[in-house]
This record gives sequence, C-alpha cells and structure tokens, in this order.
Amino acid sequence: MSRSTDQPQIATLEDLAELVRSRPCAYVRYSQGPEHDASEQSRDTESDLDLPGLSVNPLHPEVWWTRPLEDWLARQVCQYAELAEKNPDRFAWVLDGRVVARGPDCEPLLADIEPLATLTPALLDEAARRYEEAFEAGRGPED
Repeated sequence: MSRSTDQPQIATLEDLAELVRSRPCAYVRYSQGPEHDASEQSRDTESDLDLPGLSVNPLHPEVWWTRPLEDWLARQVCQYAELAEKNPDRFAWVLDGRVVARGPDCEPLLADIEPLATLTPALLDEAARRYEEAFEAGRGPED
C-alpha cells in the first residue's frame, strides 16, 4: 500500500476529536493517499464526469448536532469505509483544503489540500463499534 508515512497517525476517536477541535476545518477521505491524489481527480462514476476537487466527508459537526463529537466522527468515518473494504489500496486520511464545489451526494469537493494525518485500523474499528452501538445504522425514513 502507498500509505503516507510522514503524516501523524491517529489511533482513537478521542485523538481525532482533539484534532478536529484544534482546527477550523477538517475532512476525511478514503483513497490511495495524498501523493496519489495529487496526480488524480475525483470522478462521478455514474455520469462519468471529472469533479473539480477531491470528494471528502466533513469532520466538524453541523450546528444542529447535539450529541457527542465522537458520535459524529464515528458516523462520518464509517460513511465511506466500504471504499477501503472494496480496494485495500485505499485508506482513511484527514485533510483540509478549500471547498470549490459540491459533489453528486452533496459532499464537499476540496482543492489546495493539506494532508493532516492518517487513521489507523484501530480507530476504524473503534468508529465502527461506536457507530453500531450509538446509531440505528442503515435505518431510513421508510424502515
């Protein structure tokens, strides 16, 4: 795998929450990492169109969020975890950047990215456990 070795690794939701609280913006992305993404472009596979930035998930909660930050982080980290499950070259990493547009799922698209850290498998396991315990994961309005 081409995981960045020069970025700090975050191993717990508590440590991720500390990073998020210390910054005005932070996002999570599942990909082959910052070096790979510097030469690649996000793509909307359904329309076959290139996107003007990297597709990310926000780590700062919305103003309506009243639950613990760690619950929000677990949910956001788990949102696209299947990308890494389907492709072991992908991994979760935290970044910041300039929002240039929204993607087809209304996700932020970033340019001028700044890699901040990678998320360890231990953090991903913790996030998955918390997501399953704290939420009715996968439940929709018609369920």
